[in-house]
Amino acid sequence: MELNLEGPVNDPESPPITLDEIVGKKTKFATGNEAMVWGALYAGCRVYAGYPITPATEIMEGMAKYLPLLDGLFLQMEDEIAAISTIISASWSGYRTMTATSGPGFSLMQENIGYAVMTETPCVIVDAMRSGPSTGQPTMPAQGDFNQARWGSHGDQTRLVLAPSTVQECFDVMISAFNYADKYRVPVIVLSDAALAHLREKLVLPEPNQVHIVPRPKVTIKKENYHPFRTGYSRASKVPEMDTWGDAYSTHLTGLTHDILGHPSTQNAKVHRDLVQRFYDKLLDHREDITIYEEYQTKDCDIMLVSYGITARSCKEAVDIARVAGKNVGLLKLITLWPFPKDVIRHYAKRVEKIVVVELAVGQLVHKVIEYVGGKCDVQLVNKIGGKLISPEDILEQQIPKKEMA
Repeated sequence: MELNLEGPVNDPESPPITLDEIVGKKTKFATGNEAMVWGALYAGCRVYAGYPITPATEIMEGMAKYLPLLDGLFLQMEDEIAAISTIISASWSGYRTMTATSGPGFSLMQENIGYAVMTETPCVIVDAMRSGPSTGQPTMPAQGDFNQARWGSHGDQTRLVLAPSTVQECFDVMISAFNYADKYRVPVIVLSDAALAHLREKLVLPEPNQVHIVPRPKVTIKKENYHPFRTGYSRASKVPEMDTWGDAYSTHLTGLTHDILGHPSTQNAKVHRDLVQRFYDKLLDHREDITIYEEYQTKDCDIMLVSYGITARSCKEAVDIARVAGKNVGLLKLITLWPFPKDVIRHYAKRVEKIVVVELAVGQLVHKVIEYVGGKCDVQLVNKIGGKLISPEDILEQQIPKKEMA
């Protein structure tokens, strides 16, 4: 205890420590979890609340190490319910906030993620997926939380869900997650998995001042004219301006259906309809801004693989192997999962002979692809469960006869 109190963090005479000093060398050999820590810090996250759980614990450890050096706040809570509650509260104090968990903890957070949707509270939640259900296989990768990330809470709502597939993307996606959270006043979920969380790759960090930060919409009008859930004050937007607790403004927060003052209005059908529809519109009206994907060898492909996260890596290698054998195979790698990128799926459904969905689940992503293909091409599934990754050979053996690959 005495040594801790004598340390530079608690010494008022110590010079302030900058993020640049903490980072040191900009090129690192990092894990996905470590890259997410750096991404959060670069994005300006200064409050983290969480509870340890495999395979996301290293994110918590990294934030515990670095946040105090940056005058941030790290809190280990008694459970995941307390963690999500804390970051919602801290967000209203003006901070960029986050937590990280895995399947069981993600399940516990769902009610309050719905509360964050209803109160339009910016925050970021990382779900490092593992095999389930229940406790499942704590150290094994899976992609079984695809639907939960979208539909985990009750009621009509939409969510913004992103999924990196490389260590570098773990950093980049975290920047985007915090920017989207503030820009659209929504909780943003980032889906990782046990494999991506722990694999190591080259990570190149930029100068801290080179990262583009999108601020949340601040209040710009006089106190007497302010309605906390009214939109269109300054930029014809469906995202209301957000005050900070301690400012001169007053905001009433509730999980109940509420009017533009934030006051409960549970019997008025129009108030409820307008509120919920706006939750959808503020994201769906900006699909072009929030839809991120990558195309690989798709210009002339007859067969297109569709995947995300860790499985997209195997898909890319499968494309390379197939191309050497003279097969026109391409890859559509999804980074934005929700709102679902329906337009790009519809586009390729008109061009290719077959779409092959590759996922570490019994079949979740495949159903959304089938929905938007609309029968315009064949859709097949290559999947695996049990905690083992899908290999390029698994994909090719199911889709292309061996004699054609010779």
